[in-house]
Amino acid sequence: MLKIASYLLFSVVTSFHYFNEKKISQHKIYFDNNMKSKFITGNYPLHEKIKTLLVSSNSFANEGIIPSKFSCDGINVNPSLSIKNIPMETKSLVLIVEDPDAPLRTWIHWLVWNIPPAKLIRENSIPGEEGMNDFQKQHYGGPCPPSGNHRYFFKVYALDDLLYLNHSVTKREVEIAMNNHILAFGELIGLYKRTSK
Repeated sequence: MLKIASYLLFSVVTSFHYFNEKKISQHKIYFDNNMKSKFITGNYPLHEKIKTLLVSSNSFANEGIIPSKFSCDGINVNPSLSIKNIPMETKSLVLIVEDPDAPLRTWIHWLVWNIPPAKLIRENSIPGEEGMNDFQKQHYGGPCPPSGNHRYFFKVYALDDLLYLNHSVTKREVEIAMNNHILAFGELIGLYKRTSK
C-alpha cells in the first residue's frame, strides 16, 4: 500500500509540474540582443531559432559617433543601413530606431515596417510604412539629446509576413503584431552628443 501511495503522489506531482511548465511555455518573453526591450509572445508559435542579422552603416561604425548630418543639428536625414544574412523566407523588415538614454523613457526616433527585404536602406529615404515617432512625426527624427552622450539603437527585424497596421501605431503595437513572425534580428548602435554653439 505504501508503494502504491508513493507512486500516486509522484504521478500527481509530475503531472502538476508538466502542466505548469506547459502553461508557462505558452507565455514566453522575447528579449532582444541588448536586453533592453522585451515583449510577451503569448499563445503563438515562435520560430525555434531567431537568426542574427548583420546591420552596419557606411556613415559610422558600431558604437561609433553618428555624424551630425543625421541629427537635429544637421539636415536630419536617416543614414544608410546595410543588412546582411536576411533569411530566404523573409517577407518584410521592420526598423525601430530608439534612444534608451532619454530622460524618463526610451525615445522612439523612427518606426518603419513592411520594408522590402533588400540588403540596403538608402540614406534620406522612406523604405516602408512609417508610424508615429516620439516627435509626433511619421518620419525619421535624428539624434537630439538634451544633454550628454546618448546611444541610438537601429534595430532591424526580418519577418515571415507583412504587417497590416495603421500609421498611428506605437512601438508596442508593432512589437505585438510581429512577435510570432520574427525570423532574424540585428542592430547597430551609434553614439551622439550635441556640441556647444
